[in-house]
Amino acid sequence: MRRLLVALLMVPVLAGGDHLLSRRLTFDDYTVGAVWTWRTSGAAEIWRNGFVPTEDLSQMQRDVEKQISSDEEYGFAVAGPLPATPTGARIRWDDGSTMQVPVISARQALNAVSPFGMEASAQDHQAYKMTAATFTTMRLRTLRGLATVPAWRLYFSNLPGPIDQVAVDQATLGTVEDAVGDHLPSDVRGFEVIDERTLRVSYDYGVCLGQKIPPVHLRADERSDVVILGIEVHEHLRGGLCAGVGASGEGVVRLQEPLGGRVVLDAKSRLPVCLHWPAPCRAR
Repeated sequence: MRRLLVALLMVPVLAGGDHLLSRRLTFDDYTVGAVWTWRTSGAAEIWRNGFVPTEDLSQMQRDVEKQISSDEEYGFAVAGPLPATPTGARIRWDDGSTMQVPVISARQALNAVSPFGMEASAQDHQAYKMTAATFTTMRLRTLRGLATVPAWRLYFSNLPGPIDQVAVDQATLGTVEDAVGDHLPSDVRGFEVIDERTLRVSYDYGVCLGQKIPPVHLRADERSDVVILGIEVHEHLRGGLCAGVGASGEGVVRLQEPLGGRVVLDAKSRLPVCLHWPAPCRAR
């Protein structure tokens, strides 16, 4: 993947002449990389046949969520014996299909729940203390439909209820993001399907302070398996750096063919649009 990024960055130089060294990559340049990566990296296979959640991997009662959100400085800590980790488990979709998957430990599940990504000290009074864990299952929406997935139920001495955390070891199993590899920040924030040929697209871009907002053109490229979205910002190139600020916009894209089951990719990041943000993909 790193070789692909280097190759893309070299496009303006190879195209001919020192006068092109400052040329920014175009939407068409990024599209080539996005399509190639999607088709050859294994990302498309994971998207079609793998485990791609469409909702949060943690589930808890409302009073538990309320307490955690009110105690923002609290960490999480192990304060009791933990059970052994199973060697594996199985995801079962409602359509009858299944998948054998590796699983994480109860301690790893606790770290996944923690907003800090690591445990606080068990002696720290500002910590939710996990006293026990049970290996169980939970219901979860995925791109392939509703499924029963392996999970850990985590119990705490100072929370009003347990927290369920998906136990699937996605790092070992492989994700779309892992398959795509290193990627640039995205331009496209999201899209709404108005009808099968019309998408309302929201996007972000940067502008220099003190300059007029440049024209922004929303672009789309259609292939048999994917629709690639992106923007082109037409501004006068000048040397040096500027104090940049973020701006956002929205536009409508009219497709030549119905969207159907095609995946919508962001040209720059090469990822499905819904994977750019903390909110997970929503199955249509």
